[in-house]
Amino acid sequence: QVQLVESGGGLAQAGGSLRLSCAASGRTFSSNAMGWFRQAPGKEREFVAAISYRIGGRTYYAEYVTGRFTISRDDAKNEVYLQMNSLKPEDTAVYYCAAREAAYGSRQYHQYDYWGQGTQVTVSS
Repeated sequence: QVQLVESGGGLAQAGGSLRLSCAASGRTFSSNAMGWFRQAPGKEREFVAAISYRIGGRTYYAEYVTGRFTISRDDAKNEVYLQMNSLKPEDTAVYYCAAREAAYGSRQYHQYDYWGQGTQVTVSS
């Protein structure tokens, strides 16, 4: 079992930056691929970014965040991060951290086994 707790959400202006953190506890974290998803009101949960376990730390991004967001992980601290730059109002959503019982990241939310409670990100225009 893996427990995930997100932090770092809040209010930002368009063009600004936020850094989300996800702290993992429980089973060995470093063997899990990790992902970030988001859900805006009235919309389905959508993929944001993922990072594989080792394998060179391969990363995956949704096209709407490529070049603006960066996912990274620190296995020594059992944490994964999402650096969000050049924020847009359409980035407003609850952001969720997820862990997968597999080495490779995935863009499919149903392939993740553990989820955090989410952290709200609001971007004002």
